[in-house]
Amino acid sequence: MNEKNGRMAVKIARKTIDLWVRSREKFDPKTNDYPKGFDDPAGVFVTLHTHPSKELRGCIGFPEPRFPLIKALIEAAVASTQDPRFPPLEEDELGKVVVEVSVLTKPDPIRVKDPKDYPKKVRIGKDGLIVRRGIYSGLLLPQVAPEHNLDEKSFLSHTCLKAGLPPDSWMEKGIDIFRFQSLIFSEKNPGK
Repeated sequence: MNEKNGRMAVKIARKTIDLWVRSREKFDPKTNDYPKGFDDPAGVFVTLHTHPSKELRGCIGFPEPRFPLIKALIEAAVASTQDPRFPPLEEDELGKVVVEVSVLTKPDPIRVKDPKDYPKKVRIGKDGLIVRRGIYSGLLLPQVAPEHNLDEKSFLSHTCLKAGLPPDSWMEKGIDIFRFQSLIFSEKNPGK
């Protein structure tokens, strides 16, 4: 994905969010132009931050490339307004949030012989992580570790916590850990 398409993804996410919050209607890609590559499957997350404080206001997405990017983007944008960790986004907040879109690479399993080697396989600021064990699953985007000054071990532990697991679960057998990268595109100011 290039910069132009990334800006288009942010615009589509913004239009989707505005339309959904104001009228409970979804953005219709059939009546709007979007780049051809948006028909290809891709994982994507839409994140909302308050402006200017940059506090998280919502973040929902699809880690796996199961849907065409345009569909995943629209669904993630709508869902980001209803992140269960926060009250639903209200119309008077639309001008107070910045929209960020992360387009993900396909998650790649991290394979190690000894769990103590996991930190050596994680690149802070480049890799996002997914931790899975049974019905438990947690994901942290690549930007989370540098934003919170996490080292490799802390990043693994926080991803386990996000999955609802004890923080040291990454040291145990029977856990699956994946890494992925993302291209991040964001508004600088609300709606811009």
